[in-house]
Amino acid sequence: MDYAATGQDALARIAQAQDLDTLEALRVEFLGKQGSVSGLLKTLGKMTPDERQVEGPKIHALRESVTEALAARKAAFESAALEARLASETIDLSLPAPETPRGSVHPVSQVMDELAEIFADMGFAVATGPEIEDDWHNFTALNMPESHPARAMHDTFYFPDRDAKGREMLLRTHTSPVQIRSMISEGAPLRVIAPGRVYRSDSDATHTPMFHQIEGLVIDKGIHLGHLKWTLETFLKAFFEREDIVLRLRPSYFPFTEPSVEVDVGYAYEGGRRVVGGSGDAPGHAWMEVLGSGMVNRRVIEFGGLDPDEWQGFAFGTGVDRLAMLKYGMDDLRAFFDGDVRWLSHYGFSAHDVPTLSGGVGTAA
Repeated sequence: MDYAATGQDALARIAQAQDLDTLEALRVEFLGKQGSVSGLLKTLGKMTPDERQVEGPKIHALRESVTEALAARKAAFESAALEARLASETIDLSLPAPETPRGSVHPVSQVMDELAEIFADMGFAVATGPEIEDDWHNFTALNMPESHPARAMHDTFYFPDRDAKGREMLLRTHTSPVQIRSMISEGAPLRVIAPGRVYRSDSDATHTPMFHQIEGLVIDKGIHLGHLKWTLETFLKAFFEREDIVLRLRPSYFPFTEPSVEVDVGYAYEGGRRVVGGSGDAPGHAWMEVLGSGMVNRRVIEFGGLDPDEWQGFAFGTGVDRLAMLKYGMDDLRAFFDGDVRWLSHYGFSAHDVPTLSGGVGTAA
């Protein structure tokens, strides 16, 4: 067989190919499973050793020349296509860059910033403390003796280890321990808020094992319930951005305050959601509890290293997650912790919308 003529014919046809589709068809014709060159390679198995020694190099040389010609022609087509694209396409550097994905601020973080801004305007500092707390700061110093139900194992998360003083360690059940630590470290007068994560072994449609609280503490001379009511009223008006906030204080009981009061606000249903504002006794309105508060118990002041005959004060606490739900119309507490990006895209806030009293603490993204 005249391998040279076969090769020349194949190379000529490859050189005359006008596009990649034609070139691919030639590749299949020559080198495919049923291709002519592939067929020559199969004949080597039927030859004698002497014939294979003579014909083998010729057939392999033919295959290599066809393979190289196909690759070169393909590279030429691709290079020409690139040159044509570069000649036809341009980049307008004056156009804005494409928008890149941006994160958003979680509503809980936003509300914490709003609360810090509001209370800072009233002279409160932000205080923090450990989330892994000892039972003295978490319970005893807050006037909860060892027999108090809040110390039961099912009410919180205890650790098997104890601290250097032999005290039990647990995930704090409220941010109230920060009040004790602040009194011990800062003394009096004192005006602080303590926002942060807290933990309780509750889990249902309205409770989660981890949630967020903010508590406030004022210690000074001559403090009374009137100061507490004014502070909470000013805070809630600024937070909900309404002047018609009406409070109702109901007697209650907390171990760390005496007297203790629950704080209700008036609300009405508008568009299927609760909207805070107005008196709860007005037509179409009702009352809803949003805060716990009271005058700091004398024993708590003593545990804080202060003289209760000289200093007195008030404390209050509320759930940050619940405030966010009320203000921004969220209807399921569990969605706060699902990590659903679609939910965060809807309810999240831009990092550029920093809450300010002048610009609006509730500026939405």
